[in-house]
Amino acid sequence: MYIKESKGFPEDFLWGAASAAYQVEGAYDEDGKGLSSWDAFVKIPGKTFKGTTGDVAVDHYHRYKEDVKLMAYIGLKTYRFSISWSRIFPEGNGKLNEKGLQFYDDLINECIKYKIKPMVTLYHWDMPQSLIDQYGGWESRQSVDDFVNYAKVCFSHYGDRVKHWIIMNEQNVFTSHGWMLGTHPPGKINDLKMFYQVNHHVFMAHAYSVLALKEMYDDALVGSSFAFSPSYALTNKPEDALSKQDYDTLQSYYWMDVYAYGRYPRAALSYLESLNVKIEMEPWDEDILKRSALLIDFMGVNYYQTTTVAYNPPQGVNNLNGENNSGKKGTKAVTGIPGLYMNPSNDFLDKTDWDWAIDPSGLRFACRDITSRYDLPIIISENGLGAFDKIEDGKIHDPYRVDYLREHIKELKKACDEGCRILSYCVWSFTDVLSWLNGYQKRYGLVYVDRDEEENSGTLKRIPKYSYYWYKKVIESNGENL
Repeated sequence: MYIKESKGFPEDFLWGAASAAYQVEGAYDEDGKGLSSWDAFVKIPGKTFKGTTGDVAVDHYHRYKEDVKLMAYIGLKTYRFSISWSRIFPEGNGKLNEKGLQFYDDLINECIKYKIKPMVTLYHWDMPQSLIDQYGGWESRQSVDDFVNYAKVCFSHYGDRVKHWIIMNEQNVFTSHGWMLGTHPPGKINDLKMFYQVNHHVFMAHAYSVLALKEMYDDALVGSSFAFSPSYALTNKPEDALSKQDYDTLQSYYWMDVYAYGRYPRAALSYLESLNVKIEMEPWDEDILKRSALLIDFMGVNYYQTTTVAYNPPQGVNNLNGENNSGKKGTKAVTGIPGLYMNPSNDFLDKTDWDWAIDPSGLRFACRDITSRYDLPIIISENGLGAFDKIEDGKIHDPYRVDYLREHIKELKKACDEGCRILSYCVWSFTDVLSWLNGYQKRYGLVYVDRDEEENSGTLKRIPKYSYYWYKKVIESNGENL
């Protein structure tokens, strides 16, 4: 859409950066914390790159003051972080851990001290292992009650200072990797019925938590973050266009429609019925989902890449997991579901070393699509580039990351001009983090952390990258100086 003159970003725009508890905190068994699903999963041989774990991660638990001070220097407006459920409830339910509550009190207060608004994610993939041992975790309806109890404790304890809440992070990712691909806890493969049942339990946990928060703090802003990869049809053939519709329904709208409308897409339910997959619900679930949908304040978006879609014949590609976890460019396999769609590479786009398509315009596409379909404000809760960063002369030169972020912010600015209500943009990530399946070699941070794959290797020293100083200028100019 042609806009003659840009209005720029809103004056109260929240420039931020993000992290997740398991990927940065470390201290996995300190101060009363219980084991999470990831603490247990990474101990299974072959599950992570070179056996990497988050036992130490980048030691944010002990170094949060240093990290927040670095955030303050560049003028960060918000810091998005997650709370570890097993740090608050070591067993997932039962007795509270006061030291766990205190850590997040201290982190939140440290942010506020520097006028950085805390943006809190309640669930970033780390289910308490005890709940999996007790009843199968998300596979049981009991998980809804235990999650909502945990959420209410967080709301009541931190809600006087935290006004931005993200309930779930990338529900589509942790459920597909956990019950279809076998690469995340609990490591199950092609368990289609349980995949959809687990998603329903997570949706109910989200919905009840939204209702609980609004009852306690009606001025709080709440939503969940979705890993959105907008799609392009490979050609203008009608079968490719219809396959794109199938992909969008089953891979995107299935989640966003529930958050925003409180209902599942009809086409998706018809597809599941054809596979004899029936979601078990309580009689009141639909009402709770719809009530929650009326109360959410934004759609959270984690954006990294777009997807190309083509028709896939019944005897075609049958592969769900084509991920490149090695960083060797060009090794990603084509994925697809026979009779529905396949996802070939987009030859018009460059790729990262992990074969993720670099497509800044896709971020604008995502915002326009959400605005048109749901008419909700948007928080970009993650966007960033994973790369092989190297220290040279004591510095990290990452102009490739600056190029990536600059082009995405340009497109986000255009989205604002086109009527999208963007509340915040959070770079993934502030410091380097443990990449779930790619170890410490895949670096995303604005701040370099000196460590390697092996636990306790490196000094954990923080070294701001070139992109860190560049982002400072972006924030100071409210997105004008790119």
